[in-house]
Formats: sequence, C-alpha cells, structure tokens
Amino acid sequence: MSDSEAPPAVAPEGVSGARGLPQEALEIASGYAFAGPALDLGVLLWDGRCLPDARIRIPLPVLNRHGLVAGATGTGKTKTLQLIAEQLSVQGVPVFLADIKGDVSGISAPGVSNDKVLARAQEVHQEWTPTACPAEFYALGGMGKGIPVRATVTSFGPVLLSKVLQLNQTQEQSLGLIFHYADQKGLELFDLKDLRAVVTFLTSDEGKTELKGIGGLSPATAGVILRSLTAFEAQGMSPFFGEPEFDTSELLRTAPDGRGTVSVLELPEVQDKPQLFSTFLMWMLADLFHDLPEVGDLDKPKLVFFFDEAHLLFTGASKAFLESITQTVRLIRSKGVGVFFVTQTPKDVPSDVLAQLGNRVQHALRAFTPDDQKALKATVKTFPNSAYDLEEVLTGIGTGEAVVTVLSEKGAPTPVAATRLRAPQSLMGPVDPVALDRAVQASPLYGRYAQAVDRESAYEKLAARDAAAAQAGRAPAKGGGRAKEEPSVVEQVVGSGIFKSLARSMGTQIGREITRSLFGTARRRR
Repeated sequence: MSDSEAPPAVAPEGVSGARGLPQEALEIASGYAFAGPALDLGVLLWDGRCLPDARIRIPLPVLNRHGLVAGATGTGKTKTLQLIAEQLSVQGVPVFLADIKGDVSGISAPGVSNDKVLARAQEVHQEWTPTACPAEFYALGGMGKGIPVRATVTSFGPVLLSKVLQLNQTQEQSLGLIFHYADQKGLELFDLKDLRAVVTFLTSDEGKTELKGIGGLSPATAGVILRSLTAFEAQGMSPFFGEPEFDTSELLRTAPDGRGTVSVLELPEVQDKPQLFSTFLMWMLADLFHDLPEVGDLDKPKLVFFFDEAHLLFTGASKAFLESITQTVRLIRSKGVGVFFVTQTPKDVPSDVLAQLGNRVQHALRAFTPDDQKALKATVKTFPNSAYDLEEVLTGIGTGEAVVTVLSEKGAPTPVAATRLRAPQSLMGPVDPVALDRAVQASPLYGRYAQAVDRESAYEKLAARDAAAAQAGRAPAKGGGRAKEEPSVVEQVVGSGIFKSLARSMGTQIGREITRSLFGTARRRR
C-alpha cells in the first residue's frame, strides 16, 4: 500500500477533479482516463479511503476482449453483472445473462431507493435514478418461467452431448461415429428418442452389418451409450431437445428505443442439473460463433455473453471439449461477441482460456483453509504487478468492492485498482412472479417457441421400417434375417437414385452429411 503522507500530485488531462490524490493513486486513476465511451464500474479505493474523483471504467470497444468476474459466494458478483449489463443496454449492446438463483429478473424493473443504495451512490458520486432495462426471459426446455429454449440433438452435436451424458473419451468418439452415420443416411436427430432409435438399430441383429461399416464402434461401446442415453431420458431431460430449435440470433435484438435487450435465461428449475445447463450455454455460444460473420474490432460489441457458474463447464471436460472452448473464445472476439466467465476463483478457468480474459473484476476471497490460501496466492499471480498488497486487499475488501484491471483503448492492461462499485439502478432482486409470467407471454417470441413440434425424423422412419417388416410377416430390428425383397427405410434412402447421384458429387460433402464445426455442432442453414 502507499504511504498515506505522500505529497499530492498534479492530475494529468482526463482525470477530472483528482488534483488532491497521492502520487500512487493518481498513477492508477490516470490509467482509467479513457477518451472514448466507457462503462463506469466505480471509484478508486486507496489506503482505506474512497476517492470519488478517481473513476474506474472499462472502454466500450474492448468488451469483446472477454473478461472474468470472480469472488467468493456473497461478495456481490451478481450485482456486478447487473451493473455492467445495465450500462451495456444503455449503450445499445444486447446482453445475455444466466440467472442461476432467480434474482437477476429484477433487471427488468426500476430499482427501489433505500438508505443503503443512496449512501453508496453518494460515496461514489453516482447520480442514481431507478431504471428498468428491456428484457426477455427464457427457460431451458420450458422448465420454469420463460420462453422455452430447445436444441435439436443433431445441432447440439456429439461432443456437447457426451459432456451431459458423462461419457469418456472413447465413448465420445464412438458417439461421433453414430452422428456421422445418421447424417449420412438421412436420419434426422431432432430429439432424444431419435438418437435412441438409431443406437438401438445399430445394436440390433439387423444393424450389426451397418455397425461394422462405420468403423471403430464396438457393440459394447454402443450398448454403453444406449444405457447412458436411456438413463438420461429417465431423469426428465427430454424436454430440452427438440423443435422448434431456438435461434440464437434472438439474443442480438435491441429495443425500439435503441437500448440493447437483456436476455435472461431463468435456471432455478434446473439448478440441480449443472452439467446440462452449463453445456447448453456453451451450445448457445458455439451456435452464435457458427452463424455470425467476421467483423473485426467494432466500436462496441454486438453482444456480451455472461457465462455464470463457469467452473461447471470445465469440470470433467474431455480434451476435445476444452480445445473447442479455447478455440471458440479465441475466435468469437472477431465476430463482435464478448464473453465474461463468472466463477469463484481464476483457477476455475483453464490457463489457455484465462489468458484470453483481458478484463478482470475480482471480488473478495476467503482464506480460511489451506486450499483457500493456495487459491488466493494463485489468484494474486494472475494479476499484473500492483502497488497493492493484493493478498491483504482481496481478503479485506467488503461486499460490493473488487480489484479491477481492464484493457485500455490501446489494448494494454490498466493498473490494478481496488474499487468501490456503483449501485445497480434496476431492482436488486427478483420481480414478482405474476409480472414475470405476464412479460413472458406478452413477448412476440413466445408464440414462436412455446409449443413443441415433433416432425418425422429418425424415430418415425425406423419405426415405419419395423412396421413394414411386421406387416410382411418377418421380425423387425431384433429378428435374425429379413427378406431381400423388403429393403429397410435406411436402405431405401441410401439406395435411391437421388441419394446416389448426390453421393457421386466428388466436389461437395453437403449432399451426404450435415456440415459440423466446433464441438461437432451442426451449422445452421438459414
């Protein structure tokens, strides 16, 4: 920490009203005196004093360089997300927030004045005005209050699905072969029963020859996948997969007044399914990555995506999964999307991903146990050199305070700044459930996604084949032989003239299978 008796220094241009600051504090404040548009986080803390004329800010153009919001439970991470989201919305930037505990919905309602809020506003020289943000509310599979968000199994892809099925690396690769087979044979995988039907077929007597033809997939591994899939369905996971599939471009919407829409994914109903919701968030991000064009560095992001409970995404992840996350985070910046991971400590995030997070807001950490102390030391090492004793600061700052470093307009890290954060201007808590229901049903998107649709796909095609076999007086899939004059639906598709003509097209793969990218997700065709 600084010597409190250090002489005052002259403020450089851009640090308004900061002439009385000590030299060390002035140097820190100068690092946040940006010329262009920026978000106000709060004001500098130095030697235990709040310095309201030393504003701590994030330049708007660098928010696509990603970030981290970390801290122990109860230190104010959610309010920080709310504070940043409000200001992004005002700047015309859409925001995505995952609401794990159900207390982020208040961003859609004006805040309530009280002594605590007014005292904080006075401390940081904030002109606090109750303000609501335009918001849309979503719910995975319609479980909870919100517009249903679903993904087709084929779009979700084998790598992400392996994560939620908790398959090992060999089983993940085998599931990829099953997807490849279904893609080639024209067997659409819209929901879980479609995938189960394909795996059941491949493990049947009739499907064994097909199984041999796709290479490297043993009947035992296919059986394990089938059992995992059946158990997954038994846990009530079916509603999350199917049609109509959510179009992630909905997250890029702005309100008629030009403010960015805040999309809130309500997760209280599925918070006991962490593997599922964290992987679904990654699907949404990967889908955006596939669809958005390259735009380079913009004056402001197209979207800022807050990835809450980020440690759940990385726990037990395969090498392929981690590599795909790293590549997505690295490349999506050039498509105008900023990603903020929200977790307890930086060590929750793999180093390859952490290295790409240029904007950091670190709330207080606890050091009650040897593991806590180890995490504290590791966190301090992730910060640039600082004028603070960061171990002391990070264990001593209060709720609503944080240690901040961001990227300047030139892309260089700013000095580390202990910060007293501003108060959000929207409601700090959940909105009334009745008001939330009313907002969901009034949304123009509700009619588009509310009702699930079950089109003809792999399950129906394979069921029709079995029905045709039974009508012909022979056993369906699990029977021994089948009459040559009664080809299966799969054989009819593969043997059709149109299919053969497309398969002979040596210059393209599109005729034979779905195009897949990162995570094995299917590229959306619009």
